[in-house]
Amino acid sequence: MKNFVFTSLQKNAGKTSVIVGISKVSNKKIGYIKPFGDRLMYQKKRLWDHDASVVAKLLEIKEPVEEMTIGFDHSKLRYLYDEKSSREKLIEVVKRNSNGKEYLFVESGEDICHGTSVQLDALSVCKAIDGKLIVVVSGEDEDEILDDITFFKQNIDIDGVHFGGVIINKLRNIKEFKNIHLDYLNQLDVNVLGLLPYQSELTHPTLKLISEVLSAKVIAGEDALDSIVQETFVGAMSADAVLRVEKFKKKDKLIITSGDRSDMILASIDTECRGLILTNNILPPANIIARASEKKVPILLVKTDTYQTARRINEIVPLLTGSETKKIKLLKKLVQDHVNLDKLLE
Repeated sequence: MKNFVFTSLQKNAGKTSVIVGISKVSNKKIGYIKPFGDRLMYQKKRLWDHDASVVAKLLEIKEPVEEMTIGFDHSKLRYLYDEKSSREKLIEVVKRNSNGKEYLFVESGEDICHGTSVQLDALSVCKAIDGKLIVVVSGEDEDEILDDITFFKQNIDIDGVHFGGVIINKLRNIKEFKNIHLDYLNQLDVNVLGLLPYQSELTHPTLKLISEVLSAKVIAGEDALDSIVQETFVGAMSADAVLRVEKFKKKDKLIITSGDRSDMILASIDTECRGLILTNNILPPANIIARASEKKVPILLVKTDTYQTARRINEIVPLLTGSETKKIKLLKKLVQDHVNLDKLLE
């Protein structure tokens, strides 16, 4: 059994997505843990990490999700464990989740230093379990990516760590990056395991994720929650006026409006929007719900007002969920086409 520790130099680099893509391509028995959770979920009196729950569902892992994470809070972890007992607990979690597996994929917290004060950062974990370190890198532009890799290589002490290499994610132009920057990375003695292209579908939330974040009640179109939302439109004007707005004509939009705005709801359904969020917990008439169901347009009902709802949607990080089949297929193809899996898993 081989251990692989996936980390990143900045948060939201795409670690979980890369792990899922690799797992789907490898066809091996894979275990997963995330020792220091940073996306806390509380359901049915159980605590677990969002990423752990997603990976467990997608890989059909049988071990309890809450046992894949040691803790979420620095203060609590410092109270419960010293350096020795923290390592012992980590080994215990590794053994429990690697039984019968060929590979164990370990995901760090939000970045490479997260959890250092409680011995659960990526490098400490890597040393404790004799893992192979894989660093996922992404940035707003190529210069930021190169700065991060150079800083990692020149300033972070990886003595005693088996550094496997980097996977560079969300590249706008792979061919240009190879031509201009690959020689520089070779000079740094950085093993580039993969160059993944930017995919807009992976940077926008699905209706399923939005419904979970808002704790919304789905009253129509539940089968279409896998749809990806690229635009959000607040329907505050009249239906006649909104039909003259160019943005409203786009099909990848999500409409936010009050449940008593029947004119706006019907206009949105007729433009084949991705979905509707009805605010203030106001149910529309039954004929409107039936029309949305017929057109397979999801309607989500929330208790918050339009402003609060729009603000919360704007703050959503497009995390992967366990039911996004389109994104999962895309991640698998990206890894197949752009990651040297043999070199990574050797």
